[in-house]
Amino acid sequence: MSQRTLTVFDKLLTEFDAGLRTVAARAPTPTRPSPAQARDEGELSEQQRRHAAGLMRVNHSGEVCAQALYRGQALTAKLPEVRAEMEHAADEEIDHLAWCEQRLHQLDSHTSVLNPLWYGMSFAIGAGAGLISDRLSLGFVAATEDQVCKHLESHQQQLPAEDAKSRAVVDQMLEDEARHSHAALEAGGLAFPGPVKAVMTAVSKAMTKTSYRL
Repeated sequence: MSQRTLTVFDKLLTEFDAGLRTVAARAPTPTRPSPAQARDEGELSEQQRRHAAGLMRVNHSGEVCAQALYRGQALTAKLPEVRAEMEHAADEEIDHLAWCEQRLHQLDSHTSVLNPLWYGMSFAIGAGAGLISDRLSLGFVAATEDQVCKHLESHQQQLPAEDAKSRAVVDQMLEDEARHSHAALEAGGLAFPGPVKAVMTAVSKAMTKTSYRL
């Protein structure tokens, strides 16, 4: 029996389902165990716990955005190898999504109520970049991952010293994200100029401030 070719509507329906699963359901089972498992739960004050939860909520929202960005780009990528690269990157980001969600539950907190908004915006940006060119799409991945790395480095400094579990998750995420950025440029991604990165930084800061609280 020949395999049915997916129509545009089929693909959009699949992406809508993937979006719902990302923002409205528990994160999928990660392929790698959380780095937090090997660390002891430290004694945190209520203020430290709230701060750590806010930072991990920002990280979780960032991974929601990454899922949407990669899936949008994979949907509109022109070259099969670029599409495969985007889908593989999205799969790796699932680990981060699950780790952050697990840590938030351990901190008796919640994911951001704004995640559906972040997902929709990121998916549209990713799909739009893919429609323009694969080189732009890969360049956007590299620039976005650079932004994520900056946030993670900041969180390394801000997390309470007693919170070894959150710190272990952030450390591993930083290593993975830096690798994703390098891989996107190596695959032919466009290096974005400074002014474009400045705009991305401003948008990123707005997202992090709201996700920290909501």
